[in-house]
Amino acid sequence: MPTRNLLVLKKWSLILVIGYATALTIGSLINTGGMPELGSSYDDKIYHFIAYSMFTILAYNYFSYKQKKHKILYAAVFVIVYGIVIEVLQHVLTSNRTLDAYDVLANSLGVLLAVIALVLRKRMNLKMNA
Repeated sequence: MPTRNLLVLKKWSLILVIGYATALTIGSLINTGGMPELGSSYDDKIYHFIAYSMFTILAYNYFSYKQKKHKILYAAVFVIVYGIVIEVLQHVLTSNRTLDAYDVLANSLGVLLAVIALVLRKRMNLKMNA
């Protein structure tokens, strides 16, 4: 990838993380009764899983420009802590949303999927460059 494209990605990485976190916060604290149904009894958990997988990848992208080591770990910890804070805020600030340990589990599993994908991608890149 040309250097110019890397600079553009670097420039937008913080804006993307903040924008996504803001949208996720708003979506987590308002009534989301109008969400499309996926046809399972675990629709909410599937949404959590997907949202936190994507958030982890965006956070990793940001940390990859800021940290030399442990970028994946920083991204994973940041997103998991964020998810726990949001669950607590749902309990404290809203009357229509509740703290749900299964949401935290779904969030964490989404983070884990993203971490596995990032580690595999990193290993593949190392093998290709060797």
